[in-house]
Amino acid sequence: MGEQLRFVYRHFPLVEAHPHAQSAAEAAEAAGAQGRFWEMHHMLFLNQQSLEPEDLLLYATKIGVDASRVARELGAGIWTKKVRDDFRGGVRSGVNGTPTFFINGVRYDGNWADAAEFVEVLGDAAAQVQVGAS
Repeated sequence: MGEQLRFVYRHFPLVEAHPHAQSAAEAAEAAGAQGRFWEMHHMLFLNQQSLEPEDLLLYATKIGVDASRVARELGAGIWTKKVRDDFRGGVRSGVNGTPTFFINGVRYDGNWADAAEFVEVLGDAAAQVQVGAS
């Protein structure tokens, strides 16, 4: 699919179920500002039960970003609006849980856990776009 596929990640912190989800999402953005979003995202996913502020800074250090900068950005709320805007956009789009996927603007409710099936659906969607562009 190559250049026909674009992956857009948006935060949808479910703070009722995960009280630290908002700050974890902001920490991922802070790491992303230093070029390490996916590394932090992975670290947070692996450590979902340990997301206290000191944990977030430890993870920042482990992935090789400036933890003091992350701390400053979290303290200043630099990423709060972005994460909240992502959440609000998800609500407007009908997101009610995570993960949620949209393919060509349509929410995909099929089986995303079966990689072969999901790749097939993505390939079919890319082929449809290609036919429509002809």
